Amino acid sequence: MPATVLSEDAAGGVRIVTLNRPHRLNAIVPELLEDLIATLGAADRDPAVGAIVLTGAGRAFCAGDDLKEFSSQSADEPTARAYVERIQDVTRAIMLGGTPVIVAVRGWAAGGGLEWMINADFAIAAEGTRFFFPELAWGMFVTGGATALLPRLVGLKRARALMLLGERFDAEQAREWGLVWKVVPEATMIEEALTLARRIAALPPEPVRALRRVLAQPGLQEAMAAEAEATVRAFLDPETARRIAAFGAT
Repeated sequence: MPATVLSEDAAGGVRIVTLNRPHRLNAIVPELLEDLIATLGAADRDPAVGAIVLTGAGRAFCAGDDLKEFSSQSADEPTARAYVERIQDVTRAIMLGGTPVIVAVRGWAAGGGLEWMINADFAIAAEGTRFFFPELAWGMFVTGGATALLPRLVGLKRARALMLLGERFDAEQAREWGLVWKVVPEATMIEEALTLARRIAALPPEPVRALRRVLAQPGLQEAMAAEAEATVRAFLDPETARRIAAFGAT
């Protein structure tokens, strides 16, 4: 079976980490979570790595949770809780590690994929990229510290609309709202992300790490704990399973 996450070094102290389930739009499954946490951790521990570029193989960054796997992810409370905690561990790896992360997105960044983009220090989006939070429409709940981070980025009322109503938005809207640093043609997306990553990697590492720690702290851990409890309850709710089954049948 191919690795669900790939890793390669680029020039200038940058490591490229690629989600590698293109046949499923890089949708999230337990194997991908484990591989991503391990890969981000290895990059963070490597003194030669000054910045990480996180992207997705194929035509999407990440379409969120793989709904075909929902029944196994929600088999019982311990299973659901362990799965949700690993989702939150990706956010911890991105935000609480010492190495800056630049996300390069194309196609779709939905659900958990959008949350990981928000977790990153910067996002470079290809023209035409689309974003949304599908979770509440399925009876699920957002993760990734989105309940703390999104209102800080776009304001409380817009954050409420995006999460509660699942409104879709494009790359230019994301840039206007401060979710995306730059919108570029898809052909130059990775090079733009690498250029930014190399610029960051050239900075003195200790103040960069300190700044990331300070900026990430306010309310993040508390929000993630509350999200985890809400998400576990949602995973175990029969109504969620019904809605997801109905979505898969359409």
